[in-house]
Amino acid sequence: MTRRRSAGAVAASIVRNVLLNVAAVAGSICIILVVLAFAFHITLIMFRTGSMSPTIPTGSVAVVRQIPATEARVGDVVTVDRPGELPITHRVVSTTPGADGTVSLRLKGDANAEPDAVTYQVTTVRRVIWHAPGLAYAIVWMSQPLVIGGLTVGIAALVTWVLWPRREEGDDS
Repeated sequence: MTRRRSAGAVAASIVRNVLLNVAAVAGSICIILVVLAFAFHITLIMFRTGSMSPTIPTGSVAVVRQIPATEARVGDVVTVDRPGELPITHRVVSTTPGADGTVSLRLKGDANAEPDAVTYQVTTVRRVIWHAPGLAYAIVWMSQPLVIGGLTVGIAALVTWVLWPRREEGDDS
């Protein structure tokens, strides 16, 4: 004897399957992005100042790729690490090759009237390959402990609901 499931049970089953598949695809994408980031030396940076405005406004997130400093060209927007200070991200206005494999970069923020007061002696830089205005605010908000905790509890509840064993209608056991 076949038993028919109610419309509500069928709908709940479809919702569970869709949510489980969406979570699986999202997890797979995250894993692929992490592998690609390591393989191609790609990271994210957040802009806390307006020195690159209006091109890259405060609160933007940029995807950057580490490259040899010899590949940096005038006009590129690059991030340079500074010992003992936060990195700086500005536009390259001149490059001078050094004798020891370093490159001397002169940088200038788009919003600044003059180039930076110092030149940067570097062997590698991180070139901006893409940016999204305003995304830094969302990332900062999402990184708060209460938000992370809430998301963790919510996802755990969703997984529990999706994977919890179901009793069929009319099943007396």
